[in-house]
Amino acid sequence: MSNGRQDASIACRPENRHLIAMTAPLTLFDKLWECHEIVRRDDGESLLWVDRHFVHEGSFHAFDKLGARGGAVARPALTFGIADHYVPTRRSGPIADPAIARMVEQLAANTAAHGITLFGLDDPRQGIVHVVGPEQGLTLPGLLVVCGDSHTSTHGAFGAFAFGIGASEVAHVLTTQTLWQVKPKRMRVTVDGRLAPGVAAKDIILSIIARIGANGAHGHAIEYAGSAVRGLGMEGRLTLCNMSIECGARCGMVAPDETTFAYVRGRPFAPQGAALDRAIAAWSALPSDADAAFDREVALDASGIAPVVTWGTSPEDALPIDARVPDPARERDPARAAAMRGALDYMALTPGQKLTDIRIDRVFIGSCTNARIEDLRAAAAVLAGRTAKVPGLVSPGSSLVKRQAEQEGLDRVFTAAGLEWVASGCSMCVGINGDLVPPGERCASTTNRNFRGRQGPGARTHLMSPAMVAAAAVAGHLADVRPLIRETR
Repeated sequence: MSNGRQDASIACRPENRHLIAMTAPLTLFDKLWECHEIVRRDDGESLLWVDRHFVHEGSFHAFDKLGARGGAVARPALTFGIADHYVPTRRSGPIADPAIARMVEQLAANTAAHGITLFGLDDPRQGIVHVVGPEQGLTLPGLLVVCGDSHTSTHGAFGAFAFGIGASEVAHVLTTQTLWQVKPKRMRVTVDGRLAPGVAAKDIILSIIARIGANGAHGHAIEYAGSAVRGLGMEGRLTLCNMSIECGARCGMVAPDETTFAYVRGRPFAPQGAALDRAIAAWSALPSDADAAFDREVALDASGIAPVVTWGTSPEDALPIDARVPDPARERDPARAAAMRGALDYMALTPGQKLTDIRIDRVFIGSCTNARIEDLRAAAAVLAGRTAKVPGLVSPGSSLVKRQAEQEGLDRVFTAAGLEWVASGCSMCVGINGDLVPPGERCASTTNRNFRGRQGPGARTHLMSPAMVAAAAVAGHLADVRPLIRETR
């Protein structure tokens, strides 16, 4: 694997390509693991080859470790820097916060010193790492992708093995282009049937997490399958895989198919011409074999999924919008009941309260979960011709998404409704870049986590799809988007 363009056309390490043909039956994950495994130790850990490594402003710790040892980046052409986590989304001048300005400058200096491509604030391709990777064609089927961010599982939507790593692991990848890992178990989540109007990928994944729990997939690699999953576009698949970490999975993935190949075609860093044809031939061998075995199987009926919102402080605290706040007194598990009481106290909610009676103070549309062009279109379709009763922020997932949304007039829909249109970045998802939910306020959000203080100290977060956030903005409280969709037909 000699550079970013050439290695992208190969489904696995060249010396391991014969394994798929020789070993059967295998799951998609088995194939990716065997293709990237270099050596296995007696303790069960395997050294894996890394095809793509993304770094951001918070990766300065790893570069410091590298510098302290006088080391060099092993394969700079396979590492890509992106400014997204700490950057402000209002960029009319120099960064006001000196600490954040210094981190952004460090990322620029570190990537320049080691010959790493950087999508910085002055780059028209800048955006959230898990949006930029796919749209630039850096994320491809068959690759092993890592980043110092837990939601790296997003990239698995392409049939890639993608997961987040810590600072010491980032340093290890920079130095060796490899990583030690223990092979997780295999889990398949099958969603068959047809989604009703107003139901999106976010509703699917929240329903899955509510079903199996926030730790239900611990130690597993999830493969999402079934007709409903196949019916999703790449944006929806990215949302599914993005939130795999929220049910404890090591990664999430969808087997590549024609939808995947069509999305990849023409992307800047993707293979082109005959190289793409060869790549697609290799990628077509990646889906799980028909008789491959999984350690755990979960099945959902897509027709039974309604628009979902969260009520508590974990993504597993999710219910259909027409439900009521649950009562801890009816929970048989004492530990779960205690967690529910704590969540209700923090969220200032009452058992039995209708979810649609919960008033909100603001909305947020953005993040690596739901800030792609299809997400913005879905929210704008609900907001068009309507006015938000609460303030809100809309932050597109990348500068390219922002430009496309503006060309389509989506920004004017948001601003006409009373929401603020800002630049790309992780924004209000993480609350470390100036975009915060004030203490005690309640936010309807398209993000992936509703932990205590996630969007700011004392912030109360309700997770839902972009269309549902738009519905909440119009109503001023948690609301079912389906009647609004019917009104616009």
